[in-house]
Amino acid sequence: MGKHTPKPGTVCVQAGWTPKKGEPRVLPIYQSTTFKYDTSEQMGKLFDLEESGYFYTRLQNPTNDAVAAKIAQLEGGISAMLTSSGQAASFYAFFNICSAGDHIVSAAAIYGGTYNLLAVTLKKLGIETTFVDQSASEEEIARAFRPNTKALFAESISNPAMNVLDIEKFARIAHAHGVPLIVDNTFPTPINCRPFEWGADIITHSTTKYMDGHATSVGGAIVDSGNFDWEAHADKFPGLTRPDESYHGLVYTQAFGKNAYITKATVQLMRDLGAIPSPHNAFLLNLGLETLHLRVPRHCENALTVARYLQSRPEVAWVHYPGLEGDPYHELAQKYMPNGTCGVLTFGLKGGRDFSVRFMDNLRLVAIVTHVADARTCVLHPASHTHRQLSDEQLIEAGVAPDLIRLSVGIEDVDDILLDIDQALTATTR
Repeated sequence: MGKHTPKPGTVCVQAGWTPKKGEPRVLPIYQSTTFKYDTSEQMGKLFDLEESGYFYTRLQNPTNDAVAAKIAQLEGGISAMLTSSGQAASFYAFFNICSAGDHIVSAAAIYGGTYNLLAVTLKKLGIETTFVDQSASEEEIARAFRPNTKALFAESISNPAMNVLDIEKFARIAHAHGVPLIVDNTFPTPINCRPFEWGADIITHSTTKYMDGHATSVGGAIVDSGNFDWEAHADKFPGLTRPDESYHGLVYTQAFGKNAYITKATVQLMRDLGAIPSPHNAFLLNLGLETLHLRVPRHCENALTVARYLQSRPEVAWVHYPGLEGDPYHELAQKYMPNGTCGVLTFGLKGGRDFSVRFMDNLRLVAIVTHVADARTCVLHPASHTHRQLSDEQLIEAGVAPDLIRLSVGIEDVDDILLDIDQALTATTR
């Protein structure tokens, strides 16, 4: 028999931290900025990357690294790093392989914060992005690529449009152009979707969402599959394949092999930009991860029940949830996420924007918050809230209809969620 690979539920509970005799059974919080060494030579080797070890928490911390290792194992990757937010994870994932004069191709229907990062902030740094319709043909998407394109990006389930990505199609397009496919896998989590198994190269997460699961800690993660051959496209990725003068001419692909991408992001980007999570937040994230495999199925079960209920209500114009039969993305969801998608769904009400606002104001159990994917059910109107900086044209391009209401279904008893929606709709139609 070969080596047994533990199932995701076991990884959630056990991975990352393996205590030795007499050590704490629970992952400790290493709440220290610095780590002691006996000689100057020992410290010097760490700074030259000749040896691995801990010396300053901005670069590495045992608590953070244990949680990163758990996430890497959950995704089937070889290495991962934690960041202080999902936004930082997205920025580092791009900036690790892009610099001024480079280009990215991205799906248009993505989280508004990532859209702004690509369209506004990275543009100021000289990195341009072309946005494409992810449902377009491979030929049409391929036309967006340029000689200086360095990555293709999309979300496994887009926020808030709820489009399911055809990961295999996007992987084919990316690899035909010699660039990695970066997939944000926040919504389905590795419990429901494993993008590496379908050809993705790098995965990002806002761990703030289902991974933390309790709305306690903002955070992000980047996971590397180890499968993209940077050396085969050495001219495209000089940051990884040519000497880094800030480390005495070290070449990441030669020194670290398959771990080159995450190592560079840690020792170069984190060194200079410093968006690290506190060890205490990593500890809280780990507590969330320990029940991820239990919570995600409940979110999906509740969301499907709520989606079907909303379909039955005369006040509801439309419901978009990939778990529903007849949904435009149901078939892709069955292929890539056969056990369920996530707890987030979108819908529109027939009464227009004013009716939608009154409906949300009438909810009691369900809270209006700028968040999704934690234990509590919450609601948001993106056109009025998260995406209010976008024009109507940009809203449509991002898959956010002006009447779209985003409902993040929690893990409460579903009957209580349905009763709250019922009383709010009834009160609004009076």
